[in-house]
Amino acid sequence: MRVSDDTGPLDEATATFGIRSLSLDPVRGLRINGTTLKLRGACVHNDNGILGAATIGRAEERRVELLKAAGFNAIRSSHNPLSTAMLEACDRLGMLVMDETFDMWAMSKTDDDYSRRFPQWWEKDVDALVAKDFNHPSVIFYSIGNEILEVGTPHGARWGRRLADHVRSQDATRLVTNAINGMLTMMDKLPALMAQAAPEDASADDGGFNSAMAGMDDIMDGFMRMPEVGERISESAAMLDVVGLNYGDSRYLLDHSTSPDRIVVGSETFPARIDTYWQLVTEHAHVIGDFTWTGWDYLGESGIGRPKYPGEDQGFGAAYPWLTASTGDIDITGQRRPVSYYREIVYGLRHTPYLAVQRPDRRDHPVRPKAWTWSDSVASWTWDTPAGSPVTVEAYSDADEVEFHLNGRMAARAVVGQDKSFVATADIPYEPGTLEAVAFRDGVETGRCRLVTAAEASRVRVVADRGRIAADPQDLAFVEVSLVDADGTVNPLKDRSVSVEVDGPVTLQGLGTARPATEESFLAHACTTYQGTALVALRPTGAEGTAVLTVRADGLAPVTLDIDLQSPATAATGATPVADLTTA
Repeated sequence: MRVSDDTGPLDEATATFGIRSLSLDPVRGLRINGTTLKLRGACVHNDNGILGAATIGRAEERRVELLKAAGFNAIRSSHNPLSTAMLEACDRLGMLVMDETFDMWAMSKTDDDYSRRFPQWWEKDVDALVAKDFNHPSVIFYSIGNEILEVGTPHGARWGRRLADHVRSQDATRLVTNAINGMLTMMDKLPALMAQAAPEDASADDGGFNSAMAGMDDIMDGFMRMPEVGERISESAAMLDVVGLNYGDSRYLLDHSTSPDRIVVGSETFPARIDTYWQLVTEHAHVIGDFTWTGWDYLGESGIGRPKYPGEDQGFGAAYPWLTASTGDIDITGQRRPVSYYREIVYGLRHTPYLAVQRPDRRDHPVRPKAWTWSDSVASWTWDTPAGSPVTVEAYSDADEVEFHLNGRMAARAVVGQDKSFVATADIPYEPGTLEAVAFRDGVETGRCRLVTAAEASRVRVVADRGRIAADPQDLAFVEVSLVDADGTVNPLKDRSVSVEVDGPVTLQGLGTARPATEESFLAHACTTYQGTALVALRPTGAEGTAVLTVRADGLAPVTLDIDLQSPATAATGATPVADLTTA
């Protein structure tokens, strides 16, 4: 678009947009351009890990790239609107979006939160959201709230209708939803419920309430089935195109029998139960998808997904210096965790087995998948444990059986799905070398995965996500630092301090690891590796040239890496078209 007068051009703006159709019904579900699509969704917070809350274009794009590579086709912003940069990345890469407005309306959740400003600002903020999203074909949902406390009241239902109507007045082409937590509609009965869930000898001072919250998935199903929950959310649900249910899978079929036209989506769900959720999604047309909490780990709600062992605090979160929630499929540095590969297999996107090992030093009290916690397993066969000690190994697979081979001989054979769908476990004696999981269906091998014991780290490996970037402050170079042996295998046992120096037209934007509990600053020029790795983020200053990164680790030779910074036009590989969202 150009604006001109008699003297010539005054202003110019360019907007990229896409055209696609959305349709919805309880028989064919969600259709994009006439094709039914199930949503493999990830909730994401606004922070970018070691970058903190900074919104830099390349960091947003990288998140979308890695989430899509992990099998997701949709993102729910939690619980504030996505940045324009992330929406642009979703358009280019083919990621669908549920863009969310508010975490609260008029009732507060914390001191001095948005509820104090909601009556004066909600309309302006909704207008800004819709104006921002309007040209982005990736956006298919507007969510008018998350776990709004007043949703189960007539007053909350009136507010919901007002919000939904205003959104539709600005943009009638998208679907309106609301992420409803039925438990919060029953706050008047919650104290009694918590008292029942807590141990009889627990007092208010010894974490009884927190312990009950930590085990909420054990009682959530029964609680969500209460007829009162269905009654209290009915009015708020009636005004929505799609009813978002947080941890409300037990209502998917209950409400369908009484409200057959209602279409639902799991707007927030426990990661450990994706096998159950995905079966509901695939078997019932009116359940159009699932959004796990979370796709990407985040800063805050510290420790809600941490493994909990006997003798440790069993509360909802974790005390300082815990930093991350420790619950994402992908950690804050962009590395996939074991649950991510499990989810990919459940989705039917991966047929090669994935191998992980429960920590041998905690074997007497294994952590089972529960709520926001996966088993305390790591994809490593490098352990400081005596040879012959029993170790529990896990293989995730869509096959019938898995054989575990240790150094060329079969150490165990296990049935898949005996204790949990798509999982085979076995106890084998630890022996350094090579551990393999070999999957079989009907007696025929379908794939294998292996782990190799690392020798002592002998060098530092640095790998940039791209060797050429734009000389633009909205671009970034992400460099993975690893402590590896002579064969290039990461040694996760003996972490070391690493320091970095940068020369050339870049600045150090961030340095850190996925360690969930740390007092190290992401702004420092040194950190301690976590499980043998760290991440560096370099940001261009705007000038062209060559940047040189030097990484030093205690006791190892320093390593340098060159990164070319070119003009944005030269660095670009060509215009990327808007993706076909039908195949997202």
